[in-house]
Amino acid sequence: MTERFSTTPYVRPLDNGMTLKSLASADDAERLIAFNGQIFGAEVAAMTRAMIEYRPAIRPQHWLYVEDEAGIASSLVLIPWEWRYGEVTIQCGEMGIVGTREDMRGRGLVRTLNERFAELLHEGGFHLSIIQGIPYFYRQFGYEYALPLEMQWQIELRSITTVRDAAHGFRLATCDDIPALMRLYDAATQSLDIAAVRDDETWRYILEHARDTATESDVWLIERDGAPLAYCRIPRQGFGEGLIVSEVSPVDLHLADVLLAWLKETATARQKPYIRLNLHDTNPLLRVAQGYGAYRASGYQWQIRVVDAARLLRQIAPVLERRIAHSPLARMTRTVAINLYRSGLLLHFEAGRLREVEAARQVESEIGIPPDPFMQIVLGWQTGAELAALHPDVRIGGQSRMVIDVLFPQMQAFVDEAY
Repeated sequence: MTERFSTTPYVRPLDNGMTLKSLASADDAERLIAFNGQIFGAEVAAMTRAMIEYRPAIRPQHWLYVEDEAGIASSLVLIPWEWRYGEVTIQCGEMGIVGTREDMRGRGLVRTLNERFAELLHEGGFHLSIIQGIPYFYRQFGYEYALPLEMQWQIELRSITTVRDAAHGFRLATCDDIPALMRLYDAATQSLDIAAVRDDETWRYILEHARDTATESDVWLIERDGAPLAYCRIPRQGFGEGLIVSEVSPVDLHLADVLLAWLKETATARQKPYIRLNLHDTNPLLRVAQGYGAYRASGYQWQIRVVDAARLLRQIAPVLERRIAHSPLARMTRTVAINLYRSGLLLHFEAGRLREVEAARQVESEIGIPPDPFMQIVLGWQTGAELAALHPDVRIGGQSRMVIDVLFPQMQAFVDEAY
């Protein structure tokens, strides 16, 4: 673990006699691991250790904590992700493992940590910040719900009438299977406009280093004559009493029936009363399961904040230009002014090319969108018209309606976990 700590640690004294720090040594890491174990339990302690030692892209400066004389009082970590937005990649920073010692809650320590977290996002060139956190709390830091997280489609075991044939085998995947898993994952996310990027290092972390942690899962390969046809991922922990299926690569109708029969056998063996499919709406297995009576039981969403709106729009410029080119606005030359109320954006288009995105303090425009709905529009969570019906301060008038509709259509999105 020692070789991980090669960067200059962050240290900032606070007015209340506490100190805000980043990890500086293996001893610090052990203290943080113990702290997260006390707050969340042994599995999160193990996850903290695995992420410190093995999770790609996490650096010592991403682990933040506030300490007093009694030890660590509050902590969190910035977990870097890559998402694919259309044909471009955007950088996301997840706020994870947020915890505060019981005697120190209600003193604004997470707010203090968030200040440094926000600095890291800007310094690191991140486009979005994301969190899977508890309801409402993170609105105070500018996060708003967008994009599906927990879909929770439920199917009762008695509803599954298919029978598994002997021609298909199921086995746990190993690191030797990573090339096949990468191919199958790419096929699974091909139809999505927004999805997580998963490279071989991420797959290695999932298969090798997430064991006995809060994110432990089994990745099963489905084979015929020794050839991998599909995979499914079954987390060891999660909400509810059912057998959770968090990922399934594309399957045809027959293979879907085979997989459902195997899942029923597995749920029965593990004494699970039902199967919960945490899959996006277009997943082929879910479509087949709906035919057997799968129903939506509940759900949750990612909470997201735009780090820098101009930076994000510059990054997704190729996608915006493609949308313009395939619309009645092809070769558009104009400046699209967007009033975000406390700030503004000027999108300078020339012959359909986005030449510059200019951040402004305030702009006069027939497009007025507060920051939270603007993020939802950019991510294709809802259209401008839908958000205008929900928010009186979303105002998109005149020909600008077509511009916003072309630039930011609804998108198919589902982000599989990267750990």
